[in-house]
Amino acid sequence: MSIYYTKEHEWLRIEGDEVVVGITQHAADELGELVFVEAKDAGTEVAQGDSVAVVESVKAASDIYAPVSGTVVSFNDALSEDPSLINREPEAAGWIVRMTMADRAQLDGLLDAAAYAALLA
Repeated sequence: MSIYYTKEHEWLRIEGDEVVVGITQHAADELGELVFVEAKDAGTEVAQGDSVAVVESVKAASDIYAPVSGTVVSFNDALSEDPSLINREPEAAGWIVRMTMADRAQLDGLLDAAAYAALLA
């Protein structure tokens, strides 16, 4: 399972022909308790760096950016009922959207786990 990170604290996990996108533990901790999550509709095409979702916490609202270009396939419906799932399991059950990936070469511009850890140090 390949996981990549952005400098803006999103993560991307490749699962077959799709990628799963969420925010990192660091981002979840910085935002505080999440109270609302909204993502682009399935079928929406996004370019790398476009907003693909918005999360709102008791502190602030924040855009979640697409780590790669592609098309939104689905939203994690569990977040509609329990946005704080992101706080508890940001890099597992708290994923936000599934997307197709238009250009695998965009992965080259993302960080691996070691580079992301160094960014936080």
